[in-house]
Amino acid sequence: MRHAQADLKLEVAVIPVSDVDRSKRFYESLGWRLDADFVRGDGSRAVQLTPPGSPCSIHLGVQPNLFLVVSDIDAARAELVERGVNVSEVFHPGDGPDKVEGPDPQRRSYASYASFTDPDNNSWLLQEVTTRLPGRVDPGSTAFKSSSDLASALRRAAAAHGEHEKRAGGQHDENWPDWYAEYIVREQAGEELPS
Repeated sequence: MRHAQADLKLEVAVIPVSDVDRSKRFYESLGWRLDADFVRGDGSRAVQLTPPGSPCSIHLGVQPNLFLVVSDIDAARAELVERGVNVSEVFHPGDGPDKVEGPDPQRRSYASYASFTDPDNNSWLLQEVTTRLPGRVDPGSTAFKSSSDLASALRRAAAAHGEHEKRAGGQHDENWPDWYAEYIVREQAGEELPS
């Protein structure tokens, strides 16, 4: 039996710019959606825009990187290592400018990374995303690209549903398929999850 291959979804290309505000205005004038504009804990600024209808976004920055989104950072890293790629250990941002070894302690979405370079020194950054931020996905177009993505979503829904049943006094929920479906669609759309 062939093992499922981890999806590596090209999510973001960081493009170097000399003036972030000027570039932000330019891309917004093209009708690109502004997804994020905030200052990180290390003092750097994150600005992300997405062209209409595109599954891939851009970050305005200084150092070019290409982001690959994965649903399981450990599995994706292990597969790349198995294929002979020199991949960093998993890390997460600290409170300052330094990276901290290991995945994000709370396993928050968007907070665990690994990196590698290709033979031409192009930088790639793996980013674990399990729940999208609001506004990043059209709730009417939720879909899965692979059986491994669907299986991961079902595992997260099962864990959340187990907590839901505990809160309901430990009684079996006859409507669990509806609850799972609602959970998975809301998670993909970045909406508030059912409790």
